[in-house]
Amino acid sequence: MSNPGSCEADARPEPSAPRPRLALAFRVWLRIGILSFGGPAGQIALMHDELVDSREWLSEREFMDALSFCMMLPGPEAMQLATYVGWKLNGTVGGLLAGMLFVLPGAAVMLALSAGYALWGDVGLVSALFVGIKAAVIVIVFMAMLKISARALVSLSNRLIAASAFAGIFFLAVPFPLIILSAALAGFVMGGETGRGTRTTAAPGVDGEALSKTLAIVLLWLGIWWLPVFGLWVAGHDLLVEIGIFFSKLAVVTFGGAYAVLAYLGQDVVLQYGWLTTDEMMAGLGLAETTPGPLILVTELVGFLAAFRQGGLGYGIAGAATALWTTFAPCFLWILAGAPYIHWLCSRQRLNRALSAIAAAVVGVILNLSIWFALHVFFGAVEAVSVGPFVLWRPELSTLNTESILLALLCALAALCFKWGTGRIILLAGTGGTALYPLAGLS
Repeated sequence: MSNPGSCEADARPEPSAPRPRLALAFRVWLRIGILSFGGPAGQIALMHDELVDSREWLSEREFMDALSFCMMLPGPEAMQLATYVGWKLNGTVGGLLAGMLFVLPGAAVMLALSAGYALWGDVGLVSALFVGIKAAVIVIVFMAMLKISARALVSLSNRLIAASAFAGIFFLAVPFPLIILSAALAGFVMGGETGRGTRTTAAPGVDGEALSKTLAIVLLWLGIWWLPVFGLWVAGHDLLVEIGIFFSKLAVVTFGGAYAVLAYLGQDVVLQYGWLTTDEMMAGLGLAETTPGPLILVTELVGFLAAFRQGGLGYGIAGAATALWTTFAPCFLWILAGAPYIHWLCSRQRLNRALSAIAAAVVGVILNLSIWFALHVFFGAVEAVSVGPFVLWRPELSTLNTESILLALLCALAALCFKWGTGRIILLAGTGGTALYPLAGLS
C-alpha cells in the first residue's frame, strides 16, 4: 500500500470505475455518513471496506491515488475523499451527494449536542462528565500526533521542520498560516527536479478547454461560498460575518487534516476572539469525537456558542450554520475544480515535497496543541509570561487537578496497552469523571 502522505508519480489514465445507480450510491453514502465514527483513520478505513473490498467500485490503486490527492488539500481529508469518489462514480451530482451525506448526519447530532451543552453544560454532574472527556481529549490528540509523526517525520529535514514549527508557535506565537507557508516554501525549495515529470508542459487532462471548465467551476463555487456571507453583511449580522470570515480563512490554510485544523482553531477562538474558553473548546472536541462525520464538526459548536451568547438559541443555530457552510463549501470547490487533474498534480515532485514539509510542520503544531491543552486541563490557572520575544506558559502549581491527571493516565493506559478506540476511551473517561464527581466537589 502506498504512502497516503504523498502521490505516486504516475500520469497514466485511471481504468474506468463502475458507475453505480444514484439510488444505490445514496444508500451507501448515507450508511457511511451514519457509521463514520472514529476520526479520519476510522472513516477512511470504513470507506475502503465499503468501496474497495465489499463493492469493488474502486481498485486499490484508485483509492490510494484519491486519498493522496485529498491529503494535498486543506481541510478534512475524509470528507473530501468521499466527495472525490462520489464525483468519480456519479459526476458532480454524485460528488455533492457523497460529501453532504458524509457531513449532514453528524452535523445534526452536533447541533443537538451544542444546544444541550449551551443550555445545561454548567450543571454539576454534566461538568464532571466533561472533566473526564477533556482528559480523554489530551490522550486522543497526543495519539494522533504519534500516528502522523510516524508517517511525516521520515527524514532529518522534516524532523527539523517539525521542531521549528513547534518552537515558532509555542514560544514565539507565530501565526499558524505563516508556519504552514514557511514549511511549504522550504519543502518546495528542497524538492529538486523530478526529471521527466516536472518538465512536462502538457500533462494529460491539462489543456485550454479543461482549464476553461475549471475556471467556470471555481467562479461558481466562489459565489456559492461567499454569497451567504455577503448576505449576512448586508443584513448587518456582524458576528455571523466574523464567524464566516474566520472559518473561510481556516478552510484555506489548514493543510494536514482535522488535527491541523484543530491546532489552529483551538487557540485562536480562545485567545484571539474570546468566543469560547479552553474548557469549552476541549469539551467541543470531545463531543465531535463521539459523533459520526468529520472531527472538524467542532466548528459547528464554536459557531453555535459564539452566536448563542449574543442572541440566544435561534442566533446560535444561525452561527452553527454559518460555521458549517464556510467550513465545508470550500471543500467542494477544491474537489470539483481539482479532481480532473489528480494525475498531473501527483506527478509534481516539488509539490509533493512541499506537502511533505507541511505534514512535518503539522506534527510540531499538534505537539503544541497537546501541551497547551494539557496545561489548561491539569491546572486551574495558567499564565502567559513574556520574556523578550518569547512567550512562556506558567501553570499555578497550587491549582493542580489530580482527578484530571488520573483520568488522563487511565485513558493513556487504555489506548497504549489495550489499543482501545476513541469511542471507548471517551466513554471510559466520561464514566470516570462522573464517578469522581462526589469526591471532587464539582457541583
